[in-house]
Amino acid sequence: MTGTGEARAAAGLPVGAAGPVLGRGDELDRLGRAVEDVDLGGSALLLTGEPGIGKSTLVRAASRLALDRGHHLLEATGVESEEGLAFAGLQVLLGPVLPSARTLPAAQRRALATAFGLEEGPAPQTFLVGLAALNLLSEVASGRPVSVVVDDAQWLDGPTQEVLAFVARRVAGDPVLLVVALRSGHESPLLRAGLETVSLEGLDEDAARAVLAVAARDLDEADRRTVLEQALGNPLALVELPASLRATRTGAGGRAPRPVALSARLERAFAARLPELPPRTRDALLVAALDAEDALPEILAGASVLGGAPVDATVLEPAVRVGLLSFDELHVRFRHPLVRAGVLQSEPTTRRQAASAALADVLADQPLRRTWYRAQATSGPDEEVARELEDAHTENLRRGSVTAAIAALERAAQLTAGSARRGHRLLLAAELAFGLGQADLVARLLGDAEGQTLDELDRARLEWLRELPDDTDLRNPRRILELSEIAVRAARACDSDLALNLLVAAAVRCHWSWPAPQVRDRVVAAVESLVGHEADPRYVAALAVAQPLDQGRRVAGLLSAAVVGGATDPESLSLYGMAAFAVGDQLRAADFLDRAEAGCRLEARLGLLTQVLALRSAVGVDLGDWGSAAAAVDEARRLASETRQATWRAGTLSTTARGCALRGDTAHALGLAAELESTAGARGNVCSRASALLARGFALLTEGRQREAYDVLRRLFDPEDPACHERERLPGVMFLVEAAVQSGRREEARLVVERLEDAARRCAAPLLDVHLLYARAVLADDGDAERLYVVALHQDLSRWPLVRARLQLAYGAWLRRQRRPSDARVPLRAARDTLAWVGARTWLEQARAELRATGDRSAISDDQPDAAPWQDRLTAQELHIARLAAEGLSNREIGERLFMSHRTVGAHLRHVFPKLGITSRVQLAGLLAPG
Repeated sequence: MTGTGEARAAAGLPVGAAGPVLGRGDELDRLGRAVEDVDLGGSALLLTGEPGIGKSTLVRAASRLALDRGHHLLEATGVESEEGLAFAGLQVLLGPVLPSARTLPAAQRRALATAFGLEEGPAPQTFLVGLAALNLLSEVASGRPVSVVVDDAQWLDGPTQEVLAFVARRVAGDPVLLVVALRSGHESPLLRAGLETVSLEGLDEDAARAVLAVAARDLDEADRRTVLEQALGNPLALVELPASLRATRTGAGGRAPRPVALSARLERAFAARLPELPPRTRDALLVAALDAEDALPEILAGASVLGGAPVDATVLEPAVRVGLLSFDELHVRFRHPLVRAGVLQSEPTTRRQAASAALADVLADQPLRRTWYRAQATSGPDEEVARELEDAHTENLRRGSVTAAIAALERAAQLTAGSARRGHRLLLAAELAFGLGQADLVARLLGDAEGQTLDELDRARLEWLRELPDDTDLRNPRRILELSEIAVRAARACDSDLALNLLVAAAVRCHWSWPAPQVRDRVVAAVESLVGHEADPRYVAALAVAQPLDQGRRVAGLLSAAVVGGATDPESLSLYGMAAFAVGDQLRAADFLDRAEAGCRLEARLGLLTQVLALRSAVGVDLGDWGSAAAAVDEARRLASETRQATWRAGTLSTTARGCALRGDTAHALGLAAELESTAGARGNVCSRASALLARGFALLTEGRQREAYDVLRRLFDPEDPACHERERLPGVMFLVEAAVQSGRREEARLVVERLEDAARRCAAPLLDVHLLYARAVLADDGDAERLYVVALHQDLSRWPLVRARLQLAYGAWLRRQRRPSDARVPLRAARDTLAWVGARTWLEQARAELRATGDRSAISDDQPDAAPWQDRLTAQELHIARLAAEGLSNREIGERLFMSHRTVGAHLRHVFPKLGITSRVQLAGLLAPG
């Protein structure tokens, strides 16, 4: 970077080792503190503001501060022309430390190498690349702190931005500092990463005048006021506008009007210097403006092709003299991002296309970049380039970049002449966006595709893609019938894969809206028409979710076959888990979902992991493993935000509400239940309405308001009630019965249970079966009660600790009422210990009270006020880490599982031990062992 020291200082650019940055004292102090404090824990700062406002200046200041403190400095700058190239920015950023990747776990090392095109291999997930980047930075930081400094992040490729956001969320436990500059008005995952944000505004008048006094000493006061008015405190404008003041004056008063777009005005100010440059220098500048690598040899080669004759580095010296750029033996660097923009906007489209073609010509050894530049060099339809882009989308997927693949397909569609082929490519892009959960992008691509001439299968694919979960109105069942019919037509056209996807979408709508049985039967009939696909997990899931009770026995057989078949991929396992959950087989659901979770973690499939955790948390609540359920909900909620899956984030509300109610946080539970009901009513989501009633009923029962609890829960078993959902009500049976008995409505509950007995014989749902064990015994007359309690407790309820403990509590209370205190103590003590481990405060206090009534000495000495109070001392994330540590996992293994560095895990455990009053993992394992 060249130019006079005064001008650089006035623009806010550092001079020497300690150059002044005028008007940014607070921001520099914040950067200084971040650099100084990095040894205490990592942090991330996001600098935002308009072009020229000083972001680049502060980024350079951060780099200088980091170097002064001896940090390992990694830098990158985004360039618009290559924002569609997967992981290009990350490769530049991590290139200097890539040799240290040899210390990473094999899967992470391979993910980085594949993403960067250095090795062949299966496509890595973006988040696995993110975990590899995080651990690579952590390893490098073990020697000395690392500062990662990024300018113009809005022009980085999407996967690099995703990785930076992933890392930024997780650096707290490592001596790693991220400083990222992002231009205002640009969407980026960095904006959703929860980074501390420094929003840069214009300089105040005193600072602006100080900058102007250095940058343009020859201005008279009138011109000075004009520049101040136009610059609006923008530091770069204060430097650049004086040079073009006279040329842009208009009107009788000689004043230029306030610019509409200051950034465009600054671009023109830089571009105004171009005409005085030699043509070959302008060629080199244009190629450099398009080249994201900033590599001098590559730029000179491209300029040679563009100009038709060889050039060397001396061709850039005229641009250096007018202050547009600097260069060394390897790199070319523009003075400011707006210089690059000014060069591009000053050249006609034909010149930019010619320069892109020249770059493509010299990139024969880099096919992905070559194709991207060829696409930019093409204006009209070009099927050859479109095919190359479609092939490039496959390569981007292989490298793990879905967003780059979408960009390639969308550009391919733009270069496609035929309407049907164009629509097909748009739908391929939309399907990839569907997989990412990006509803807005899906809607835009589908809108573009809908206007094309689509064949029958692509029209069916369009209808499936419209089913991306969002705020769809579920009240009209015709959409379910329509999807089923489209699926049948797709199957007739020999696309059973698409047919199954459509039927899963139809089944999910059934579960949410719970329409009339004949509507759900139509979905089942369409599934059954796909003969020969019974082993497909989508077939099983569609049957189970559409008609969970009527298809329960059949689904159980298909799931047994799946266990024997030994499915291993996370997506299939998650579908089997969904099917098992739908038919109330919570034990099998837990097994499938645990395996799916392990696979998702191994492959860093965070989008699918979000869904698996959300479902697994609901299973955990039903089984009584509330600690694990709370950890799963917490992680699912954070990942849903990170992966932009708003529907699944909302889906965790139900589990959270039920868990809070059962553990005694009734105010929170009632608030969440109200939120569920308000959103469910407008959409006709019967499933959410039922979940809200469950949470409200549990909360009222926990508060001792049994009559109100019964009235709420009874609605779930009234077929005329709009919240009646035959599957979702199953976890409420045991609690309905308790509320009925305690409010004197035993006979009413018996009528409900009689109808449920008929359903149990038909559907074989284990969730219903275990609740009926409780209901039969508690509702029985005294002559039959003991036999039913004994029968129930002889069942294998080892994985149903809550049901077992509540049966033991009810049985012990019944024995005490029969004046058999010695007999009562055994089940009551067992119930007390399990309820303490589960964290069920209300029923734990009941068990203690019953024990005290029997004269049990351990109950008399037990003055512990809360159930499992150690659980309440930890955050959900700390509890999750503590549980994994108690299982014997190392910090590194925990970090790989939870997508954080092992040093961050260690930092969490250093907080956990004092909170629990322990000093070792052995003590931790004893504390967290099930009761």
